[in-house]
Amino acid sequence: MTPGRSSGRPARSGGRGGGAPGRRGAAASGQRPAARRTDRTSGSRRETDAAAPDLSALGAFRLGAAPGATPGKWIDVWKQRMPGNPLDLVTVGFADQAAALAGGDVDAALVRLPIDRDGLSVIPLYDETTVAVCSVDSALTAADELTLADLTGEVVMVPGDDALDLEVPGADAPAFAQLSTTEDAVATAATGVGIVLVPMSLARLHHRKDATYRPVVDAPTSTVALAWRAEATTPLVETFIGIVRGRTANSSR
Repeated sequence: MTPGRSSGRPARSGGRGGGAPGRRGAAASGQRPAARRTDRTSGSRRETDAAAPDLSALGAFRLGAAPGATPGKWIDVWKQRMPGNPLDLVTVGFADQAAALAGGDVDAALVRLPIDRDGLSVIPLYDETTVAVCSVDSALTAADELTLADLTGEVVMVPGDDALDLEVPGADAPAFAQLSTTEDAVATAATGVGIVLVPMSLARLHHRKDATYRPVVDAPTSTVALAWRAEATTPLVETFIGIVRGRTANSSR
Protein backbone atom coordinates (compact mmCIF):
# COMPACT_ATOMS: atom_id res chain seq x y z
CA MET A 1 0.00 0.00 0.00
CA THR A 2 1.27 3.49 -0.77
CA PRO A 3 -0.34 6.15 1.43
CA GLY A 4 -0.31 9.85 0.78
CA ARG A 5 -0.45 10.07 -3.02
CA SER A 6 -3.13 11.71 -5.08
CA SER A 7 -6.05 9.41 -5.98
CA GLY A 8 -7.35 11.06 -9.13
CA ARG A 9 -6.22 10.92 -12.72
CA PRO A 10 -6.82 14.03 -14.84
CA ALA A 11 -9.20 13.77 -17.73
CA ARG A 12 -7.90 14.27 -21.21
CA SER A 13 -8.91 17.52 -22.72
CA GLY A 14 -8.47 19.11 -26.06
CA GLY A 15 -10.07 21.21 -28.71
CA ARG A 16 -9.14 24.23 -30.78
CA GLY A 17 -10.98 27.44 -30.56
CA GLY A 18 -11.70 29.88 -33.36
CA GLY A 19 -11.27 33.62 -33.26
CA ALA A 20 -12.87 36.46 -35.22
CA PRO A 21 -10.92 39.38 -36.68
CA GLY A 22 -11.59 42.82 -35.30
CA ARG A 23 -13.81 45.35 -37.07
CA ARG A 24 -12.33 47.32 -39.95
CA GLY A 25 -10.62 50.43 -38.87
CA ALA A 26 -9.92 49.22 -35.37
CA ALA A 27 -6.15 49.25 -35.85
CA ALA A 28 -6.21 52.66 -37.54
CA SER A 29 -8.29 54.23 -34.79
CA GLY A 30 -6.22 52.71 -31.99
CA GLN A 31 -9.10 50.60 -30.77
CA ARG A 32 -8.51 47.01 -29.74
CA PRO A 33 -10.10 44.19 -31.80
CA ALA A 34 -13.24 42.56 -30.40
CA ALA A 35 -12.33 40.66 -27.26
CA ARG A 36 -12.32 36.87 -27.25
CA ARG A 37 -13.37 34.95 -24.15
CA THR A 38 -11.57 31.78 -23.06
CA ASP A 39 -13.76 29.01 -21.69
CA ARG A 40 -11.70 27.56 -18.84
CA THR A 41 -13.86 24.44 -18.69
CA SER A 42 -13.27 23.22 -22.24
CA GLY A 43 -10.14 25.18 -23.02
CA SER A 44 -11.73 26.63 -26.15
CA ARG A 45 -12.25 30.21 -27.22
CA ARG A 46 -15.75 31.42 -27.88
CA GLU A 47 -16.89 34.53 -29.66
CA THR A 48 -19.69 36.55 -28.21
CA ASP A 49 -21.31 37.00 -31.62
CA ALA A 50 -21.14 33.31 -32.63
CA ALA A 51 -24.41 31.80 -33.86
CA ALA A 52 -25.23 28.17 -34.55
CA PRO A 53 -27.09 27.20 -37.73
CA ASP A 54 -30.84 26.75 -37.35
CA LEU A 55 -31.48 23.00 -37.13
CA SER A 56 -34.75 23.23 -35.21
CA ALA A 57 -36.60 21.31 -37.94
CA LEU A 58 -34.56 18.21 -37.03
CA GLY A 59 -36.16 17.97 -33.58
CA ALA A 60 -34.63 16.54 -30.43
CA PHE A 61 -31.14 15.05 -30.09
CA ARG A 62 -31.07 11.76 -28.15
CA LEU A 63 -27.85 11.28 -26.22
CA GLY A 64 -27.16 8.00 -24.46
CA ALA A 65 -24.89 7.95 -21.42
CA ALA A 66 -23.29 5.06 -19.60
CA PRO A 67 -23.82 5.14 -15.82
CA GLY A 68 -21.28 7.47 -14.25
CA ALA A 69 -20.54 9.37 -17.48
CA THR A 70 -20.47 13.14 -17.00
CA PRO A 71 -21.87 15.00 -20.02
CA GLY A 72 -23.11 17.99 -18.01
CA LYS A 73 -20.75 20.64 -19.37
CA TRP A 74 -21.49 19.62 -22.96
CA ILE A 75 -25.24 19.56 -22.32
CA ASP A 76 -25.03 23.11 -20.95
CA VAL A 77 -23.31 24.29 -24.14
CA TRP A 78 -25.90 22.44 -26.25
CA LYS A 79 -28.78 24.19 -24.47
CA GLN A 80 -27.19 27.59 -25.07
CA ARG A 81 -26.27 26.90 -28.68
CA MET A 82 -29.22 24.76 -29.82
CA PRO A 83 -32.37 26.08 -28.08
CA GLY A 84 -34.56 24.78 -30.91
CA ASN A 85 -33.36 21.20 -30.44
CA PRO A 86 -34.05 19.69 -27.00
CA LEU A 87 -31.46 17.18 -25.77
CA ASP A 88 -32.96 13.98 -24.37
CA LEU A 89 -30.51 12.19 -22.05
CA VAL A 90 -30.96 8.40 -21.97
CA THR A 91 -29.13 6.16 -19.49
CA VAL A 92 -27.63 3.18 -21.33
CA GLY A 93 -26.19 0.23 -19.42
CA PHE A 94 -22.76 -1.14 -20.30
CA ALA A 95 -24.24 -4.35 -21.70
CA ASP A 96 -26.82 -2.46 -23.80
CA GLN A 97 -24.79 0.43 -25.22
CA ALA A 98 -23.92 -1.20 -28.56
CA ALA A 99 -27.51 -2.34 -29.12
CA ALA A 100 -28.88 1.11 -28.27
CA LEU A 101 -26.71 2.66 -30.97
CA ALA A 102 -27.28 -0.06 -33.56
CA GLY A 103 -31.04 0.05 -33.03
CA GLY A 104 -31.24 3.83 -33.33
CA ASP A 105 -32.54 4.26 -29.78
CA VAL A 106 -30.05 7.11 -29.40
CA ASP A 107 -28.34 9.38 -31.93
CA ALA A 108 -25.01 9.19 -30.11
CA ALA A 109 -23.82 7.95 -26.75
CA LEU A 110 -21.13 8.37 -24.13
CA VAL A 111 -20.05 4.75 -23.83
CA ARG A 112 -17.50 2.78 -21.87
CA LEU A 113 -14.87 0.99 -23.87
CA PRO A 114 -14.48 -1.66 -25.04
CA ILE A 115 -17.43 -1.69 -27.42
CA ASP A 116 -18.00 -3.52 -30.68
CA ARG A 117 -16.96 -0.82 -33.16
CA ASP A 118 -18.50 -2.45 -36.22
CA GLY A 119 -20.44 0.29 -37.99
CA LEU A 120 -19.57 2.86 -35.33
CA SER A 121 -17.43 5.98 -35.19
CA VAL A 122 -15.74 6.35 -31.80
CA ILE A 123 -13.88 9.25 -30.19
CA PRO A 124 -12.17 8.47 -26.84
CA LEU A 125 -12.81 11.32 -24.41
CA TYR A 126 -11.29 10.62 -21.00
CA ASP A 127 -10.02 7.84 -18.74
CA GLU A 128 -11.33 7.00 -15.29
CA THR A 129 -9.29 5.62 -12.42
CA THR A 130 -10.32 2.18 -11.17
CA VAL A 131 -11.12 2.05 -7.45
CA ALA A 132 -11.79 -0.67 -4.90
CA VAL A 133 -15.02 -0.15 -2.96
CA CYS A 134 -14.99 -1.58 0.55
CA SER A 135 -16.48 -1.17 4.01
CA VAL A 136 -15.45 1.91 5.95
CA ASP A 137 -14.06 -0.52 8.55
CA SER A 138 -11.89 -2.42 6.05
CA ALA A 139 -8.14 -2.65 6.64
CA LEU A 140 -7.72 -1.43 3.05
CA THR A 141 -8.68 2.08 4.16
CA ALA A 142 -5.38 2.42 6.03
CA ALA A 143 -3.79 3.52 2.75
CA ASP A 144 -4.70 6.42 0.48
CA GLU A 145 -4.24 4.22 -2.58
CA LEU A 146 -3.75 0.54 -3.37
CA THR A 147 -2.09 -1.80 -5.83
CA LEU A 148 -3.50 -5.04 -7.21
CA ALA A 149 -1.08 -6.92 -4.96
CA ASP A 150 -2.77 -5.33 -1.92
CA LEU A 151 -5.99 -7.13 -2.92
CA THR A 152 -4.51 -10.62 -2.66
CA GLY A 153 -6.77 -12.76 -0.45
CA GLU A 154 -9.67 -10.31 -0.68
CA VAL A 155 -13.11 -11.51 -1.77
CA VAL A 156 -13.67 -9.65 -5.04
CA MET A 157 -17.22 -9.42 -6.37
CA VAL A 158 -17.88 -9.06 -10.11
CA PRO A 159 -21.45 -7.84 -10.70
CA GLY A 160 -23.50 -8.76 -13.73
CA ASP A 161 -23.14 -5.25 -15.18
CA ASP A 162 -19.36 -5.14 -14.63
CA ALA A 163 -17.66 -2.59 -16.89
CA LEU A 164 -14.02 -3.53 -16.25
CA ASP A 165 -13.55 -7.25 -16.98
CA LEU A 166 -10.58 -7.15 -14.62
CA GLU A 167 -8.97 -10.20 -13.03
CA VAL A 168 -7.27 -9.66 -9.65
CA PRO A 169 -4.40 -12.14 -9.11
CA GLY A 170 -4.69 -14.00 -5.82
CA ALA A 171 -8.19 -12.76 -5.04
CA ASP A 172 -10.93 -15.06 -3.77
CA ALA A 173 -14.29 -15.57 -5.46
CA PRO A 174 -17.42 -14.97 -3.37
CA ALA A 175 -19.18 -17.96 -1.83
CA PHE A 176 -22.52 -16.50 -2.91
CA ALA A 177 -24.20 -16.08 -6.28
CA GLN A 178 -23.17 -13.28 -8.61
CA LEU A 179 -24.91 -10.01 -7.86
CA SER A 180 -26.84 -8.44 -10.72
CA THR A 181 -25.79 -4.81 -10.43
CA THR A 182 -22.92 -2.64 -9.32
CA GLU A 183 -25.28 -0.95 -6.87
CA ASP A 184 -25.95 -4.33 -5.21
CA ALA A 185 -22.23 -5.10 -5.09
CA VAL A 186 -21.45 -1.75 -3.43
CA ALA A 187 -24.17 -2.37 -0.84
CA THR A 188 -22.70 -5.81 -0.16
CA ALA A 189 -19.15 -4.43 0.06
CA ALA A 190 -20.43 -2.03 2.73
CA THR A 191 -21.20 -5.03 4.97
CA GLY A 192 -17.54 -6.09 4.90
CA VAL A 193 -17.94 -9.43 3.12
CA GLY A 194 -15.96 -8.41 0.04
CA ILE A 195 -14.90 -5.63 -2.29
CA VAL A 196 -15.83 -4.57 -5.82
CA LEU A 197 -13.68 -2.80 -8.41
CA VAL A 198 -15.39 -0.09 -10.45
CA PRO A 199 -14.59 3.13 -12.32
CA MET A 200 -14.39 6.00 -9.82
CA SER A 201 -17.53 7.69 -11.13
CA LEU A 202 -19.60 4.59 -10.32
CA ALA A 203 -18.25 4.55 -6.77
CA ARG A 204 -19.43 8.13 -6.46
CA LEU A 205 -22.75 7.40 -8.14
CA HIS A 206 -23.53 4.63 -5.62
CA HIS A 207 -22.04 6.42 -2.61
CA ARG A 208 -23.06 5.15 0.83
CA LYS A 209 -22.09 6.31 4.32
CA ASP A 210 -21.00 2.78 5.26
CA ALA A 211 -18.78 2.28 2.19
CA THR A 212 -15.69 4.02 0.86
CA TYR A 213 -13.16 3.47 -1.92
CA ARG A 214 -9.46 3.63 -2.69
CA PRO A 215 -7.78 4.08 -6.11
CA VAL A 216 -5.96 1.01 -7.46
CA VAL A 217 -3.00 2.68 -9.13
CA ASP A 218 -1.82 -0.21 -11.33
CA ALA A 219 -5.26 -1.37 -12.48
CA PRO A 220 -6.38 -0.60 -16.05
CA THR A 221 -8.41 2.58 -16.42
CA SER A 222 -11.92 2.79 -17.87
CA THR A 223 -12.20 4.89 -21.02
CA VAL A 224 -15.34 6.89 -21.77
CA ALA A 225 -15.86 7.67 -25.46
CA LEU A 226 -18.39 9.32 -27.75
CA ALA A 227 -19.84 6.84 -30.24
CA TRP A 228 -22.42 7.05 -33.02
CA ARG A 229 -23.44 5.10 -36.11
CA ALA A 230 -21.08 6.06 -38.94
CA GLU A 231 -23.95 5.94 -41.45
CA ALA A 232 -26.04 8.27 -39.29
CA THR A 233 -23.68 11.22 -38.87
CA THR A 234 -26.47 13.78 -38.93
CA PRO A 235 -26.06 17.56 -38.55
CA LEU A 236 -27.13 17.20 -34.90
CA VAL A 237 -24.48 14.54 -34.30
CA GLU A 238 -21.89 16.75 -35.99
CA THR A 239 -22.94 19.65 -33.79
CA PHE A 240 -22.49 17.59 -30.63
CA ILE A 241 -19.10 16.35 -31.83
CA GLY A 242 -18.07 19.97 -32.31
CA ILE A 243 -19.18 20.85 -28.78
CA VAL A 244 -17.24 17.93 -27.31
CA ARG A 245 -14.15 18.94 -29.26
CA GLY A 246 -14.46 22.54 -28.13
CA ARG A 247 -15.29 24.12 -31.47
CA THR A 248 -17.12 27.43 -31.58
CA ALA A 249 -20.63 27.65 -32.96
CA ASN A 250 -19.54 29.18 -36.29
CA SER A 251 -16.29 27.27 -36.83
CA SER A 252 -15.99 24.93 -39.81
CA ARG A 253 -16.35 21.18 -39.24
